Amino acid sequence: MIRVLIAGGLIITGLYVLATTTIGIFRFSTMLNRVHVASKCDTLGALLVLSGLMVLSGWSVYSLKLALVIVFLWLCNPVASHLIARAEVRTNPNLNLICDFIDATKESEGNSNGDN
Repeated sequence: MIRVLIAGGLIITGLYVLATTTIGIFRFSTMLNRVHVASKCDTLGALLVLSGLMVLSGWSVYSLKLALVIVFLWLCNPVASHLIARAEVRTNPNLNLICDFIDATKESEGNSNGDN
């Protein structure tokens, strides 16, 4: 009974985080803000939902598979979001009109001889 309550709490909290993420994606105007919200909150929401499913299933092969899915998401989701944001910075010529940022890609290209 307690295991079901803990699992339900984790799953409901995860669904709340994912719903808040969806609202945040539609509310923000720039693509970089949307990627930031999606990467942070989707990772947390998925962690909470999958943790709730792990608690609900108990210690079994199924919970081990869910733990591997959590590890995979925690490794891949931030990297994929970073690559998407980096592609936006490199391909959007009007980005400096929308937001202030430091383009580290241009600074590193100009300093390729090793001098700092």
